[in-house]
Amino acid sequence: MSVNDPLGDMLTRIRNAQLRGKSTVRTPASKLRAWVLDVLAAEGYIRGYEKVTCEKGLPQLEISLKYYEGTPVIRELKRVSTPGRRVYASVKDIPTVRQGLGVSIVSTPKGVMTDAAARTANVGGEVLCTVF
Repeated sequence: MSVNDPLGDMLTRIRNAQLRGKSTVRTPASKLRAWVLDVLAAEGYIRGYEKVTCEKGLPQLEISLKYYEGTPVIRELKRVSTPGRRVYASVKDIPTVRQGLGVSIVSTPKGVMTDAAARTANVGGEVLCTVF
């Protein structure tokens, strides 16, 4: 089955797994997904991830979800830029999430990074998603 929005598919899998209280969730592997997961792990929203191979030999990413006192650490996970509507922002226009309590994940020429790191590096780019 082909997926039109691979990153949106991964975010939906994470949301659904957290609603069910799962400790891990698997998603097909790709570089963009791994880069976004690197940012989520660095910011403390997930425990981590590892690359595994499924029964058919296809690479997958197994994401370890993080909970605090039984509730998911990620309260809100939204896709901003979609394949049908790309959202680009200059360094001055990168959105803040909940007055800085959450993060925006931005794909820049210097790599995938948080909104704060993009402002520090003085680069703009495509706003992939927001996390709170």
